[in-house]
Amino acid sequence: MTASDGTTNRFPWRGRILRKGPGPASTANVANIITVVRILMAPLFFVLLLTDAGTDGPVRLWAAVLFVVAIVTDSADGMIARRQNLVTDFGKLVDPIADKVLIGGALVALSILGELPWYVTVLIMVREIGITVFRFAVLSDRVIPASRGGKIKTVLQAVAITLALFPWWNLVGDLAHWVNGILMTAAVVATVASGVDYLVQAWRHNRTAA
Repeated sequence: MTASDGTTNRFPWRGRILRKGPGPASTANVANIITVVRILMAPLFFVLLLTDAGTDGPVRLWAAVLFVVAIVTDSADGMIARRQNLVTDFGKLVDPIADKVLIGGALVALSILGELPWYVTVLIMVREIGITVFRFAVLSDRVIPASRGGKIKTVLQAVAITLALFPWWNLVGDLAHWVNGILMTAAVVATVASGVDYLVQAWRHNRTAA
């Protein structure tokens, strides 16, 4: 495994856990642990949201708060990894997957509850799963980190889903549904656009390599 400073770690589970410095970082460093915890939070969030069953009760609020906490860790693990020089191939690969597990779970749950059209969930998930499979397919050649467009897409998805989870329509009425619809549409557009960008960049890379 190659660390961010260009060194190679023959034993990926050995190395720096939190300390900043030269040399390879351990796969089990703090940033990667936070990423894995985010993946583990996704099933709990999913169960809580479905348990509420659309009643907009305390359980839904807990699910919404858990989603926000999990999303915040996305920024936390990236910041720690860069600041402490703990960037690893494992983190580059698993961090986007963690986002997809969490956001995918939220979309599916909202569709099950009848609050989000299934075609929106299917469209987003096809893109997310497709790009993830593509990342694994080229793993032996290179690790593809999240692009700037991919990060913008993730932010839009996170904001749209967060507002869809909190029952603020009980306070402002139909305005909430209009805002939710606009934000979710923007998230879908960004999702499709970033997916196309990944494919274009891959085509250019293959053409250059050839």
